[in-house]
Amino acid sequence: MEPQIVAIGGGGFSDGSDNLALESFILGLANKPRPRICFVPTASGDSEEYLLKFYASFAKLPANATHLPLFRLAVTDLRSFLLSQDIVYVGGGNTRNMLVLWHEWGLDVILREAWERGTILCGISAGSICWFEEGLSDSVVAGELRPLICLGFLQGSNCPHYDGEPLRRPRFQSFISEGLMVGGYAADDWVGLHFVGSKLHQVVSARANANAYEVSRISVGLQEKVIRPVLLRS
Repeated sequence: MEPQIVAIGGGGFSDGSDNLALESFILGLANKPRPRICFVPTASGDSEEYLLKFYASFAKLPANATHLPLFRLAVTDLRSFLLSQDIVYVGGGNTRNMLVLWHEWGLDVILREAWERGTILCGISAGSICWFEEGLSDSVVAGELRPLICLGFLQGSNCPHYDGEPLRRPRFQSFISEGLMVGGYAADDWVGLHFVGSKLHQVVSARANANAYEVSRISVGLQEKVIRPVLLRS
C-alpha cells in the first residue's frame, strides 16, 4: 500500500459530533473489515476527556481502537506497537510540545517508518499540521499564530481551521506572501486533505460549503486556489 496521510482542518469526533463521516472515510482507506486504529493524544497531554470521545465515537464504527499515551507510558516497544496499526490518528492540542515529546521518544522516526510501510497517518489540527514542513500554530507564542517547523513528511505548509478561527486565513496568507512561510494547503473545519505518497490525491468534506485551498506566493502577490471537496455522507 502506498503511503497515505489525511490532514483534517477541524471537526469530527473531536467536537463530540455524531457526524462520523470523516472517520468512516479514513477507516475505509485501510480496506479491511475492522482496521486497527491507534489514537495518539500527545498534543492534549493525553486528555482523558479526549480519549473518552475517541472510544465513544469509534465504538460506533467497524474498528479495533486503541491509544498510545506518552505521559503514562504503558507500551514497552513503541516501534512494534505502532507498526502493528493500520491507522494512526493524531489528536489536536499543543503541536510544539507534541513534537518535542515525540522526538524525545523517537516517535518521529517510528511514524515515518510506519507511514512508508503503509500505515495510514491522519489527524486533526495539531495532528494535521505535524506532517508538513511547516504549520500555522498557536503553540509557538502564547496568544499568537506563528509558523512552526514540523516533521516534513509532506512538502509545503498547512493551516487548519481556515474558516473556524477568524485569524487563521489572514495570518496564513500574510506569512506566505511575505516569504516567511512556504506555500501550502489550508482546510476549513470538517475538510480532509488526502495525500497518497507526497501528492494531494483528493479532498473530502463532511460539511457542505466547506473547502480546501492551495495558497502560494507569486510575483504579483498571493494566489489562493479553492479546491472543492467530495461531500461525504454522514
